[in-house]
Amino acid sequence: MKGPLFFAKILLFGEYGIIIGSRGLSIPLFSFGGRLGLTKEENETTRASNQSLCEYTQYLAGLPEDLLRLDWAALKEDLDRKLYFDSNIPQGYGVGSSGALVAAFYDRYALEKIYPQDDLTPQKLYHLKNIFATMESHFHGQSSGLDPLNSYLSLPILIHSKDNIEFTGILEQNSSGEGAVFLIDTGTSGVTAPMVFLFMEYMKEEGFRKMMNYEFTQITDLCIENFLKSNLKSLFENMKSLSTLVLQNFKPMIPSQFQGLWKKGLETNAYYLKLCGSGGGGYLMGFTADFITAKKLMRGYQLEVVHYF
Repeated sequence: MKGPLFFAKILLFGEYGIIIGSRGLSIPLFSFGGRLGLTKEENETTRASNQSLCEYTQYLAGLPEDLLRLDWAALKEDLDRKLYFDSNIPQGYGVGSSGALVAAFYDRYALEKIYPQDDLTPQKLYHLKNIFATMESHFHGQSSGLDPLNSYLSLPILIHSKDNIEFTGILEQNSSGEGAVFLIDTGTSGVTAPMVFLFMEYMKEEGFRKMMNYEFTQITDLCIENFLKSNLKSLFENMKSLSTLVLQNFKPMIPSQFQGLWKKGLETNAYYLKLCGSGGGGYLMGFTADFITAKKLMRGYQLEVVHYF
């Protein structure tokens, strides 16, 4: 058995902001994916994955049936046949490794499920997001449900608030374009829970709270509008503001060895960096109007383009 492939995602805009109810924009990341499979030849990786899925199943068994009903007989049979998650999505990199797993589990074992090809009314989307949030909370302690939703539907999602989301079109991909959204591999994985805990501690401070509620959310909203409307001039002006604000207020979330690179982008205006997910490791995200020039300035770093424009 090889299940369908579920892709990774990236939150282009809205990291930490969506926790406090501001807007965000999430898109599929088709360079990474994962699917459920049955082990033919056991090895250390498949054994560890199967053990993890057994533990996850115990968590799912404790969820209320009025939220989620699963085909327990099929799930038990597959676990006995050494079910594992075959994935190349890096864990702790802010690209939704657990979200893809949750989407795959829901697709294979959920009863009375909502299908991607259904007429997805706002009510159905909200219900599906809540199911995914509860399913993914096993991995992070708390989840918005957006990562599995994006992976399950493989469509760009515009987040207006925690209970108001919609599908959207995005800035058209242009393979011959000079501008790009790209990822930088920091070489270490991050852990979401402690970063979110730190953020919530920061939110107890009046100055930080004001910065988030006014400056951060407003600049993020402008970046989203600029990106959706292909207003590149304004996008890069607002990206510089966002990058500056994150560097000033989220330093613990930015690996120290990358803070100089972050500043270089602001000083040269060749590129602007932001967090990809909760930070602390994994990927950083960059925006540039001239990827060739930006790449020269970041020689020696592992870069991956996710969108040309």
